[in-house]
Amino acid sequence: MDLDLKDRVYIVTGGARGLGRATVDALVADGARVVVSGRSAESLAAAKADLGDAVVTVEADNGDPGTPARLIAAAREGFGRLDGALISVGGPPTGTVSSTSDADWETAFGSVFLGAVRIAREVCAALEPGGSVAFVLSSSVRAPIPGLAISNGLRPGLAMVAKTLADEQGPRGIRVNGLLPGRVGTERVAELDESTGDAEAARAKAIATIPLGRYGEPEEFGRAAAFLLSPASSFVSGVMLPVDGGMLRAV
Repeated sequence: MDLDLKDRVYIVTGGARGLGRATVDALVADGARVVVSGRSAESLAAAKADLGDAVVTVEADNGDPGTPARLIAAAREGFGRLDGALISVGGPPTGTVSSTSDADWETAFGSVFLGAVRIAREVCAALEPGGSVAFVLSSSVRAPIPGLAISNGLRPGLAMVAKTLADEQGPRGIRVNGLLPGRVGTERVAELDESTGDAEAARAKAIATIPLGRYGEPEEFGRAAAFLLSPASSFVSGVMLPVDGGMLRAV
């Protein structure tokens, strides 16, 4: 299938590592140009070295109110247009509801929730008809994940923001969707497995809940995200798409 991505321009926040980087790779492979943002100068430099002129990198924190304007400007100045964005944020700290401090909740809200809402709002305002925005969320939108209280609290709210924004932007021809990754083999998931004290046991326990019998590869997520952003999914909006090997049991 031709995704019709050639010369289209996308912003990918958190795009230097993990699921964001996998999406950047998929977009570039199909001919798109990408503004890659992240907080690590080292990771951004590695992405630039790998992808060359197909990307522009911007060191930025999603929680900074000035970030959306910087990313939009980078797209227009670097590539002359903007067609959409993948909004990916780093995972918040682990912990239970009872053990998580107010400070951790407030910090996560600013970066994970409000930062994502702000970027989506400002990117949508900058898009022309046919534009597309997608949020990287989590399977915790539909089922809580033990030990990830903050994610369990904030991700479902972002899913409803995405759904509401799809309603608001639909009349302008702008699509908004979400992706719900399950156990995909990123550094973040490896860290979560390690945090249990027995990574191999944690991995085996998780795999037992996945009908496909394995963790996903980042590239598999990247291809799904590239499809949702692309004109190939032009009549898909307001959808929360699990990319989880069948792990979620809800329809």
